[in-house]
Amino acid sequence: MGERVRPTVARVDLEALKANYRAILEHLRRERPAPPPGLIGVVKANAYGHGAAQVGRALEDAGADLLACADIEEGATLRAAGVRADILIFGALSVSDLDGLFDCRLTPTISSPGAARAVQAAAARYKQRVRYHLKIDTGMNRLGFRFDNLRRSLPELLRSENLDLDAVFTHFATADDPASTLFDEQRQRFDRVLADLQTLGARPRFRHAANSAAVVRDSRVWFERVRPGLLLYGIVPPPLTSTIPLTPVMTLTSRITAVKGMRAGEVTGYGARFTATKPMTIAIVPAGYADGLDLRLAGRGCVLIRGRRAPIIGSVCMDMIMIDVTGLDASPGDEVVFIGHQDGDTIDAREMAATIGSIPWEIVCRVGTRIDRIYT
Repeated sequence: MGERVRPTVARVDLEALKANYRAILEHLRRERPAPPPGLIGVVKANAYGHGAAQVGRALEDAGADLLACADIEEGATLRAAGVRADILIFGALSVSDLDGLFDCRLTPTISSPGAARAVQAAAARYKQRVRYHLKIDTGMNRLGFRFDNLRRSLPELLRSENLDLDAVFTHFATADDPASTLFDEQRQRFDRVLADLQTLGARPRFRHAANSAAVVRDSRVWFERVRPGLLLYGIVPPPLTSTIPLTPVMTLTSRITAVKGMRAGEVTGYGARFTATKPMTIAIVPAGYADGLDLRLAGRGCVLIRGRRAPIIGSVCMDMIMIDVTGLDASPGDEVVFIGHQDGDTIDAREMAATIGSIPWEIVCRVGTRIDRIYT
């Protein structure tokens, strides 16, 4: 008996992913040819829901020599999948087993004096030297050494016998908000930090600061490497626009499992939130909030069926969703597109996010684990 696949599937186009990687590199080379920055491929959160193992290997095939993920456990998953490129751990290390840094040949981010001491102690125990990236907090107030306290906080780290500073980086809080002044303040603070590091005798091999939004927005923060996430997956961070020729990597589709009529005055879905005002036809689709579809799509969002937009009505249930297909001559088995193309129309992650007042990062990351990823 062949393997059964649920009707709701996410198709992940690895060739589109590689093409996006090359398109971003070409954009960087065209805009700043001497010398162009390199890429750090961001594959945290299961590669934004696309599948870290497959995406990591595909990016390596495309030429990526440095990937980045959130924690040691994600790094171990990439190594288990056969990824050989360097892997940077973005997140805090205090709640992870530091043995994984050595077992899996991972590059840590050091973002606090406590983390520095812990990694130094582990490196001494393993009798190894560890290359690390230094994270600077320039105003987001999340992880990182404070930009205005480095002369006090950094000397101990820089004296560590087993730790070698490989790179320094920061993270922008408002790169996707053109109206915010914080982006420029953080950029200027990071420039001052780089001068302070020179004074302290630190000589990082390279610098990085640009997430996807900063890649699109300001070449002054590209430095030696940029670290796109969303752009790799073919999505431009809203509200920004870009001329980089990108293709969305993921499509999310299902199939109609049932079609039924409703009389005027009848309701559908939990809470009886939708009442038919006239005779209508609805389709039942086997995808719900357990698959990552947001509850707010009911009454707001649409899907594509037979090349036309069909409203999501009633309520998003755990395993099902109801669609108004009145006049579409829809039948069980018809394809339903949540994210993707059908007959000349497109619904993308940006549109779905805007519909529910969310962000496209959340849309793709929330695609549920029980949805099969089919890689093409």
